[in-house]
Amino acid sequence: MLARMEAVRARAVLARTPALKCAELTALLAAAGGEPQRALAASVMREVQLPPAARDFLASPLDSAIADDLSWLTLSGAHILLCTDPEYPPLLRQIAMAPAALYVLGSAALLSAPQLAMVGSRSPTPAGRATAREFAAWFARAGLTVTSGLAVGIDAASHEGALAGGGTTVAVCGTGLDQVYPAEHRELAQRIVAHGALVSEFPPGTPPLRANFPQRNRIIGGLSLGTLVVEAARHSGSLITARLAVENGREVFAIPGSIHSPLSRGCHQLIKQGAKLIEEAADVMSELRISVGKEPLTPASAAPQKPPALDKEYEMLLDALGFEPATIDTLVARTHLPGESVASMLLILELEGRVASLPGGRYSRIP
Repeated sequence: MLARMEAVRARAVLARTPALKCAELTALLAAAGGEPQRALAASVMREVQLPPAARDFLASPLDSAIADDLSWLTLSGAHILLCTDPEYPPLLRQIAMAPAALYVLGSAALLSAPQLAMVGSRSPTPAGRATAREFAAWFARAGLTVTSGLAVGIDAASHEGALAGGGTTVAVCGTGLDQVYPAEHRELAQRIVAHGALVSEFPPGTPPLRANFPQRNRIIGGLSLGTLVVEAARHSGSLITARLAVENGREVFAIPGSIHSPLSRGCHQLIKQGAKLIEEAADVMSELRISVGKEPLTPASAAPQKPPALDKEYEMLLDALGFEPATIDTLVARTHLPGESVASMLLILELEGRVASLPGGRYSRIP
């Protein structure tokens, strides 16, 4: 029992060690004969080239922080995966700068399952949010785990879509797993733990520092067979995930949008650079060479009901709106209907979930 407790403590020390990457931890454990507790011996550390910050920490670990970590692990049921563990996801191990350790809440085994990363804007259009949910649900029903970053916007829509599709989802966090960021996603995080996993390389107590999020993006792409960007501005953080995916030899996919939308420019830029243009979810499966059976992925009983038919004027208004945002004045000019009528009809269409109001007095059609 004592030996087991010492091994668990040693794993917690190694997981918290700053600046330690997978290659260095692998060398350290090899020198220790695969025993985590021996890896903390000064004689073993002298055999391995370690970053100064890692060497200093291992020479004198913060006992109070390690004690808190062990208490949290016990209470939360979380796991520590060292990169030398058989359960550590093999695709992630292949990337440059693979993390030395992962903290996992939920199913650690799921991290080795086939995954697709879905990322995008934190302030998506209603259409972009709906597209992310629909695609994620399709992928989940096809057997892919959907991986994203728990952020507001496309990330959250992707997680929710996967859960709605009855599948699994992984959220890679930019904080310690003892907290949820953003806090509004606490309930979503609980559902992800129940039907997937929360993952972080950051130890408990790590706050949502700005620098953490680009760093966690490499894990999102590294866990996945490919990365799908749904909506992204030209300087979106989602493009960092896509770039890192390319650097690690993974596929990148992008959904095109309106040439007038700032949230389409990042996707269009990726397509120009060689990302695969995606019009429907099956395109991704085809590019990844994953076959989908001939049986429908959604049971007939779960198929969405066809919305009721609209009056002629409402159909004309939707046709005039098209698939790009427009103002009431623009719609009045296109339809020649009175402004009061257009405003009233848009309100009704919004209540029915057919259109969404956007900043600047614009309206957008929802797929």
